[in-house]
Amino acid sequence: MKQDPVNYWEQFERLERLIKASELKAGLIFSFHGLILGLFFDRINNFQPLFEESIAFKILTFTWLIFILISIFFSVKCFIPRMELKYDRNVFFFGDIVHEFDDVKSFSETFIDICGDEDQLYHQLAEQIHAESKIIDYKFRCVKRSISYMAISLILAVPVVALILSYLF
Repeated sequence: MKQDPVNYWEQFERLERLIKASELKAGLIFSFHGLILGLFFDRINNFQPLFEESIAFKILTFTWLIFILISIFFSVKCFIPRMELKYDRNVFFFGDIVHEFDDVKSFSETFIDICGDEDQLYHQLAEQIHAESKIIDYKFRCVKRSISYMAISLILAVPVVALILSYLF
């Protein structure tokens, strides 16, 4: 059965969009937490008497901060490249292009040979699609965990804010 390389390239484009989406989500989570923490620490002196008077406020605030930090950890982890994939040398993988070929000429010759042989071409494209899929899976697992911890931190923020408001009014 004749294959169409366009299907492979479309899959690459879809995977690239998924990578961008996961990183966008992680970036938004990181920014949100940065904003919230900035506001909190900017006004921490206003809460000093509450820290001194209420053990519940201390515990809730500390727990809230722990969940925020865990959420930030997983959002940052999404941006850190982590690849422990074992594949043959691949002309479509940037790391192999730079490190596995001696020079531009050897890369170009291998690239042209592989693109001229449909079986090799489809095999290399399929390997690269598999590698990118594993990367995307890792990124989205990090984002999902970051969102989970963010949700818990938001739930914990409710009693913290309630204690602050009860203190102020």
